[in-house]
Amino acid sequence: MTSGKSMSPSMRLDNQVAVVTGSGSGLGQAIAIAFAEAGATVVVTDLAQRLHNAKKTRDRIIQLGRKSVAVSLNVTSIRSIRRMVKKTIDQYGRIDILVNNAGVNISKPAVEVTEDDWDKVLDVNLKGVFFCCQEVGRTMIERRFGKIINVASQNGVIGYYNRAAYCSSKAGVVNLTRVLAIEWASKNINVNAIGPTFVRTPLTDKLFQEESFTNEVLRRIPLGRLGQPEDITGSVVFLASSAAQLITGHTLLIDGGWTAI
Repeated sequence: MTSGKSMSPSMRLDNQVAVVTGSGSGLGQAIAIAFAEAGATVVVTDLAQRLHNAKKTRDRIIQLGRKSVAVSLNVTSIRSIRRMVKKTIDQYGRIDILVNNAGVNISKPAVEVTEDDWDKVLDVNLKGVFFCCQEVGRTMIERRFGKIINVASQNGVIGYYNRAAYCSSKAGVVNLTRVLAIEWASKNINVNAIGPTFVRTPLTDKLFQEESFTNEVLRRIPLGRLGQPEDITGSVVFLASSAAQLITGHTLLIDGGWTAI
């Protein structure tokens, strides 16, 4: 005899506390708002000089009837990461979900990449992801629960010209995701990544001002269009939810078929 209570998995995030790095604008903002729409409390973060953008995202979330706070965060600084985690724990008691979205790209031919270019991209895209995972992961291990979603890229599994540092950093995120998934599985922590194709946001719009570049990208996407933030957010909500309990160590490619060719 059953109790009559539904055991169906849900994509709701009610009563969950989520941190989304780099969520003042673009894809990070869209993810933060999607989490709020799914019922989560959301900590919105961005660099101190962009905190006004994070506050706008926070205000939109509060308008949805959810709790939110904007916190300055520089993912290349372990001290800054620790401050963000402490402030979140002090205010909300825990972190259930972490999305490592903050990222940067410097597009140059490989022979023109400087040491500073390389260090900047790797520090934000890989070092920052690792140390955010480490600091938040410690709190999740104590509670024996957590969902981590790292924003990698289709360029973490394929190469693309003029992106030596970027592709290397995102490939690192893909394999880091596997390592953490293996290490933390026994602690009931799911660690996954997403690999979007080119997504049109206010930050990437300038790339698509060049018609030849846009046409070249579209030629490689069988579905024939660029990604939009709303094409990505559903997958992140899914991976953060109870509907994805048995998924860990996986990179979900959201690429319109690019990597299928």
